[in-house]
Amino acid sequence: MKESGSTVAFDIKDTEEDKENTVTVSEITTRHLRRLQQSASDYLGKQVTAAVVTIPSDFTDAQKSALTEAAKATNLEILQYISEPVSSLLAYDARPEAVIKDKIVVVADLGSTRSDIAVVASRGGMYTVLATAHDYELGGAQLDQVLIDYAAKEFMKKNKTDPRQNEKSLAKLKAEAEAVKKSLSIGTSAAFSIESLADGNDFSLTVNRTRYELLANKVFGSFTRLIEGAVKKAGLDPLDVGEIILAGGSSHTPKVARNLQSAFPERVTVMAPSTSAAAINPSELASRGAAIQASLIAEFEKEDVEQSTHPAVTVTPHLKRAIGIATVAETINEEVFETLIDAETPIPVRRTVQIPVSKDGDVLVKLCEGVSSIKVTKPEPKANGAKDDDDDEDDDDDDDEEEEMREKIWSIGDVLAEAAVKGAKKGGKVEVQVSIGADLAVQLLVREVGGKGGVRGSLEGSTVASNGA
Repeated sequence: MKESGSTVAFDIKDTEEDKENTVTVSEITTRHLRRLQQSASDYLGKQVTAAVVTIPSDFTDAQKSALTEAAKATNLEILQYISEPVSSLLAYDARPEAVIKDKIVVVADLGSTRSDIAVVASRGGMYTVLATAHDYELGGAQLDQVLIDYAAKEFMKKNKTDPRQNEKSLAKLKAEAEAVKKSLSIGTSAAFSIESLADGNDFSLTVNRTRYELLANKVFGSFTRLIEGAVKKAGLDPLDVGEIILAGGSSHTPKVARNLQSAFPERVTVMAPSTSAAAINPSELASRGAAIQASLIAEFEKEDVEQSTHPAVTVTPHLKRAIGIATVAETINEEVFETLIDAETPIPVRRTVQIPVSKDGDVLVKLCEGVSSIKVTKPEPKANGAKDDDDDEDDDDDDDEEEEMREKIWSIGDVLAEAAVKGAKKGGKVEVQVSIGADLAVQLLVREVGGKGGVRGSLEGSTVASNGA
């Protein structure tokens, strides 16, 4: 690798003549795009002239421009760039059986040489990336290296040569380690089998999944910590997460999903081949999402696509806090918070809810912000006293089960407005409609269902906090 003008170039042998040619990154990118274009054209049976391209969440404008210029050399028009986490999420939400609902989703793209995490808020089918985390040295290659080192040490027990010191031997080890890793993602054991690994000595070794997971325990722990760090960076708690989508080749490894199931609450769905039969192939997620997006915009003119993806349209304000109403819970006879609009919802937005009329026919509605907190319930200590011998045998199991319980609870924050409806019909309902405009102005309408008139009110935009405010 070397500098070539304002870019980077490589000296490679890419012709029939045995000599090196200097090729820039842009030229290599053009070659790659040309091959992809040709493969797609051969598969579809017609020439492909435009595409939707997925990019990492940390891709810069300069990188986008360079990629666009490289695509022009192949006469390939890039209609739209789409973030890889959003593309992966779209692949799941576009399934016929998918139910679109408000949720917080963590998309973990665990590739070969890097890992990218994104925390995405899905609100009414609109996606907002809340936080991202990147590790440019964590990926499947580290898992391969664990197997390479283990195999090399086993080889050295019988032979004096370290196969990692020879380029050809190391190349053989790398190829076999990757194959073993993939086999262990499917089965419980796999075997190294390399002919003439070093000094003419053959090598064979059987590795079971348990041994592999122990050897790579630190790498698997790094995956989990990176994902937990992204959730923390977004200002969220693991209890806020609804789904975790695993993408990238390393997501095929069952241990990655199992660690996440242990680290996050039980209700969090981990979408991976080892945890769900409905999981989409992690290696295809980003490309599937891009294909779906391409099908959605295929009939649009390029100008229409550019207008719909303009920052003025896509970078909209979002609510920083949840908005809801205070209702009286009959079981505890005190006010509780009922969410109408979740935090991180893009605006403008409108929500409507109906609440029952009390016995006296009067209804008081309090529109307020919600404040969330985590309630930790610790297990009660065991009573002192003698135990039966039979109970002693179960002590260890009981200790494992006595873990603290964590749950998210809502409390009433700042009261934004109050409205009352008097003399409503008993057994009837009162409709509460909340509308938040693009300027964060709040409109409140409270009226009896089936009745006329009602109570209206408005709040200035500065009353409600927004992202970046």
